[in-house]
Amino acid sequence: MTDTNGAAKPDLVALREDIRQTRADLGETVQALAARADVKARAREQVQETKQRVLTQAAVMTGRVREAAADAAGRVRETPPRELAHQAGVRVRANPMPTVLVIAGIAALAGIILVVRGRR
Repeated sequence: MTDTNGAAKPDLVALREDIRQTRADLGETVQALAARADVKARAREQVQETKQRVLTQAAVMTGRVREAAADAAGRVRETPPRELAHQAGVRVRANPMPTVLVIAGIAALAGIILVVRGRR
């Protein structure tokens, strides 16, 4: 290990340093493999990422809806009531199905209420 002067041989020092570096690399590799094998931790991580992404998208959509609602409210305030009624009539004539569905829903609800009250 040492030469006649008591100093360490250069190739042994380099070999020890190489062994130390190999051990450190191997430790990092084992840690990385253990992290990949930890399914619960990876699942929790994925849940947190998905949760954050959904919250971000919800915040963006909330902002868009608020802007659209404010814009629509501004347009309604600026439009005279007679014009609003005319626009509603035009829309109903163009596509009467939503109006028919609403009326059918109200009629069904009224029928259910009458049937339930009649049984009492």
